[in-house]
Amino acid sequence: MEHTYNGMPANELTNVAWRKSRRSNSQGNCVELAELPDGGVAVRNSRFPNGPALIYTRDEMRALVLGVKDGEFDGLLV
Repeated sequence: MEHTYNGMPANELTNVAWRKSRRSNSQGNCVELAELPDGGVAVRNSRFPNGPALIYTRDEMRALVLGVKDGEFDGLLV
């Protein structure tokens, strides 16, 4: 696989399967995630699938998901 880096064009990530949340809406307000061969996770804006991808390590994604589950970011939704 090619070298991955934050901000790389998402369409340069080949052989990955992008997944969208079931909570995504018809207005396109959603993000998509793809597991990378090295165990990392790529994130992109579904409205701009060829735009930049943010690349996170497995530990970074774990910290984010656990923080969301614990309600640490609920204040951002009000």
